[in-house]
Amino acid sequence: MELNQLSSQIIKAAIVVHKELGPGLLESVYHKCMLIELKAMGINVLSELLMPISYRGQQIDEHGLRLDLLVEDKIIVELKSVERVQPVHKKQLLTYLRLAKKPLGLLINFNESLLKDGITRIINAPQEAD
Repeated sequence: MELNQLSSQIIKAAIVVHKELGPGLLESVYHKCMLIELKAMGINVLSELLMPISYRGQQIDEHGLRLDLLVEDKIIVELKSVERVQPVHKKQLLTYLRLAKKPLGLLINFNESLLKDGITRIINAPQEAD
């Protein structure tokens, strides 16, 4: 499945969950529901995936990153249930994308009246050499 199509399916799953539950619950509840929805759609998803961090070719932390969801080994989904998404949340996801070498991330904040207002798509653009 192509990235745009896959990200649309993830957003569709999030909308289903949000319509069923509404805003205001703990992130862990939405997390479990997203797993159920994505698996029901036949989408391969890993949950709370631990990834090592390396620095200058040396592994410095065996479990340095914890990805909320990794969908089809392509898209990192970071789930939130916060009053307001902060710039640091977006930067965190971009860092996860760079370190995991994944092309696309979705930051989904379920604590919104309209879920579409809580979805941020982040692309891991390749760094250009100076």
